Amino acid sequence: MIKANRLSKEEYAKNFSDVHPAFETDEGALLEANRCLFCYDAPCTKSCPTSIDVPQFIKQITTENIKGSAKTIFDSNIMGGACSKVCPVEKLCEGACVYNLLHETPIHIAKLQRYSTEKAIEKNWKLYQRSAAVGKKVAVVGAGPAGLACAHALSLKGVDVTIYEKESKGGGLMTYGVAAYKVTPEFCEAELNYITSIGGITIKYNCALGKDIQLADLQKNYDAVFLGIGVGVARELGIPGEDSEGVVDAISFIYNLRTQAYSKTAVGDKVVVIGMGMTAIDAATQSKRLGASEVTMIYRRTEAEKPCTQEELDIARLDGCNFIWLAAPKEIISENGKIKQLVCSKMKLGEADKSGRRTPIETGETIVVETDMLIKAAGQIPFVELVKKAELENDNGKIKITANSTTNFNSVFAGGDCVNGGKEVVNAVQEGKDGAKNILQFLGIN
Repeated sequence: MIKANRLSKEEYAKNFSDVHPAFETDEGALLEANRCLFCYDAPCTKSCPTSIDVPQFIKQITTENIKGSAKTIFDSNIMGGACSKVCPVEKLCEGACVYNLLHETPIHIAKLQRYSTEKAIEKNWKLYQRSAAVGKKVAVVGAGPAGLACAHALSLKGVDVTIYEKESKGGGLMTYGVAAYKVTPEFCEAELNYITSIGGITIKYNCALGKDIQLADLQKNYDAVFLGIGVGVARELGIPGEDSEGVVDAISFIYNLRTQAYSKTAVGDKVVVIGMGMTAIDAATQSKRLGASEVTMIYRRTEAEKPCTQEELDIARLDGCNFIWLAAPKEIISENGKIKQLVCSKMKLGEADKSGRRTPIETGETIVVETDMLIKAAGQIPFVELVKKAELENDNGKIKITANSTTNFNSVFAGGDCVNGGKEVVNAVQEGKDGAKNILQFLGIN
């Protein structure tokens, strides 16, 4: 049965507390920073999509120059605080740390990055001075990582920026689409306020593209437009019974969890999650932490092909989630309109596809899983109709851009998930930076 109030307020607070605690003392951060070898041509920096100078910011921590450390991070990634909490660092900076070659624990780069950036945000350090206004206006659609990074870089150069955001709060994925135990709404709001405190940035909330605002009007009223609308439409399973009560998508599930009081967040007793990406892990672990007695994750490939990181998988395992590998949803069996069972096809791996991954093939056998709630987390698709209505050149909804971030309209630029189809937050930040750089060039601003 799907119901709310499975936990007391105290249990809820404990289950959704920070999964990656910060350093408890300054000394702890200093000790960790002094482990760094400060590599020349550092592989950790090379592996960061925003090219944060990792040895530099860590070296600044060792000299207790925390302001300098934070600025080094923000110079490359203005959302370095959020990224320190949600980046899959074992695939990026920490995965590239030379200590891995020595079979030793890599430097806790993300934790050190969090140490410096949180101090800057908490203390509201004024690390940047906005240039004088240059008389140019740019509209940014979307107050997510790409849009905020673009807006900040433009405002630094004296451009007046108006951000149009469809939700009532900014932050995008960070605010509405990430597990609550990774990053709190309070931190998302504090980070957004820190980014916009530079001045020259106005955010208009509850303004959705294609509904409240039109691209054609933005083109008329602004010198340039940047689209950072992300993705957010859940991929359908395309199986019988998908419309049964108790079948939800992970995006909506996490959104509700992030926007509702704990007492209103409902979860099933036996939850099944389809998928094995980061969003699927978030949905599964949060279901368990909300009080579900059983949570089972189902993935059509093997554990070796999982798209999530090992650390994420370990969190789900520690939370008591179960896993069924090489299985794909085939049919939902309902009773009185409510989901009761999920029938899955057993799979085997065939030949590799164009991406190099082996294609799952049905074996002809099936398994049945009892469930009263199914969460679909098999990926997200772009806003196809929205993009087509705006007459933007696209590939199945993904906005096509040139090397200069421009769309088929020369004054309209784009970046982030609406272009790349859905990557990491840090990728969206970099594409927002790229968009700002190209807009400044388009406007003739050095």
